Amino acid sequence: MESMLIDDFHRSEGRSVLGTQWRTVTDRVMGGVSQAGLEYHEVAGHRGLRLTGNVRLDNNGGFLQMALDLCASGACLDARGFAGVTLLVHGNREQYSVHLRTSDNIRPWQSYRAHFAAKSRWQRIHLPFDDFRPHRLTIPLNLQRLRRLGVVAIGRAFAADLTVAEVGFY
Repeated sequence: MESMLIDDFHRSEGRSVLGTQWRTVTDRVMGGVSQAGLEYHEVAGHRGLRLTGNVRLDNNGGFLQMALDLCASGACLDARGFAGVTLLVHGNREQYSVHLRTSDNIRPWQSYRAHFAAKSRWQRIHLPFDDFRPHRLTIPLNLQRLRRLGVVAIGRAFAADLTVAEVGFY
């Protein structure tokens, strides 16, 4: 089976392998008060992108996210040749999610979601596309129409601290 590297966080200009830039998105876009930080960081010999912050539920909030557009032009990426998303992560023993967005996601709260627990050591996570569930939409995940990938701390009040050293498709 083929694989595709999306980012290993080694480019000095901070862009992904795809040429797009990671950015932080929080519940502040909808009136929440969660705060997030995003920085390049080294943990136990691996360089990665570290998402930190406090997820707060005030004002109907509850998330922080490191997000990446999968195509610089706003076009769609076709991931039909792959089985899922893989990440190399180091965390704080909390639950996190990967959210995928496609051109079918009209509203900002719509996504396809799969979850993982991040141990306090480096670990390889494999999330099969079949494990991604639609959130607030009924259209099935169309792998031909991927637009964005997000690594998300969501759903409950907690301190997020997650470093991602690699992300890709497998």
